[in-house]
Amino acid sequence: MVVIAEGKSKGVSRNRTCELLQIEERRVRHWFSRPVLADTKPGPVHAPHALLPEERQAIVAMAKDENYVDDSHRVLTAKGVDCGNLAVSASTVYRVMRNEGLTTDRSGRCRRNGNSRKPDRPELTGPNQRWCWDISYLRTLVQGVFLYLYVLLDEYSRKVVAFRISWNLAGAEGKELIDEGIEKEKLTPEQVKILELFNDRGTQMKAKPFKIFLEDLGISQRFARPRTPNDNPFVESLFGTTKGAPEYPGEFTDDVGGITYFTAYFDFYNNVRLHGNIGYVTPAQRHCGEDKAILARRRDRLAGARKMRLRRNRHTLAGIAGRTKMEDCQYETCLTGNAV
Repeated sequence: MVVIAEGKSKGVSRNRTCELLQIEERRVRHWFSRPVLADTKPGPVHAPHALLPEERQAIVAMAKDENYVDDSHRVLTAKGVDCGNLAVSASTVYRVMRNEGLTTDRSGRCRRNGNSRKPDRPELTGPNQRWCWDISYLRTLVQGVFLYLYVLLDEYSRKVVAFRISWNLAGAEGKELIDEGIEKEKLTPEQVKILELFNDRGTQMKAKPFKIFLEDLGISQRFARPRTPNDNPFVESLFGTTKGAPEYPGEFTDDVGGITYFTAYFDFYNNVRLHGNIGYVTPAQRHCGEDKAILARRRDRLAGARKMRLRRNRHTLAGIAGRTKMEDCQYETCLTGNAV
C-alpha cells in the first residue's frame, strides 16, 4: 500500500501499479477501505443471533434449581424447551454451564471417596511381604458354566503360593486360600502381621467376613482402583501366561481335572520356568534367595569370558601383525635385493 500511495503521488495510476505488482486492483481497493489491516476473526464482532442476557440467566437458573440438579445438560435443555423456559440448543446450554462452573456435580453429594488414587507399592526386599490374589474363570464343557481358579501370588518372587479350583465364587474360598498360603509358607504370627494382601474390588474381596478374617490375622488389605486391572498386574499377567501355555486345555470336564492340570502346571511355573521380570531365574529360586548367587555366577562367567576373548583376540591380532611385518620385509628384499 505504501508503494501504491507513493506511485500515485508521482503520477503513476493505481491500476498501473497493481499491474506491475501483479495484484488485483479490487483487492487493493478493499485494503484501502478497511480501517485495520491486521487479521481478525471473520464475521461481525457481535453475532445477530447471539444469546440474550435473559436467556443466559434462565439457563443458569434452571441449572441451579434443585429439581434439575441430577439432569445432564441435554436433559436440562429438553425440559427447558418443553416447559417454555428455554429455546436454545444443548451445546449452548453446556457452554453457559461450563462458563459458570456448573458442569461438575451440582447435587452437593461427593461421588469420589479417594479410592481413585493409584495405590502405593513400596519396594519389596524379600518374599512374604506382599501377596496378591485374584479369581479367573475356567471354561467347562457346558456353555455358561464355569470353574473358578483362585491364585495367591507373592509379588517379590512371583511364586504361586497357593491355588484353589472351585465351582463357587465366594469369600470363603478366599479365606481357605489365605490359610493354605500361610500354612505352606510356615509363617509365624509375627510374619503374618507384616504381610500385605493386594486385591481388586470384587465382592469376594470386599465381603465383610473376609475383611474380618484378615483383621483377625493382622493382615493389611489393599485394594486396586475400580475398573483398573493395571493396579493388580502381577496376578493378571500370571493368568495370561497360564492360559497362553501351549498345553492349556481350554476347557475342563470337572474340578478334579482342573486340580490335576494346575498342580502340574504351577509346579513347572515355580520350579522350572525362568521368569523374565526377576532376572530369568525361577520363582522358587527367587523366593528362597538362591537368585543372588545364580545371577552373581552368571555375571562372573560373562566377565571371565569377555576377558578370555580379549586376551585371545589380542594375541591373534598381535600374531597377524607380526606375520604381516615379516612378509613386508621379505617383499622389500625381493624388490631391492638388499637385506633389511
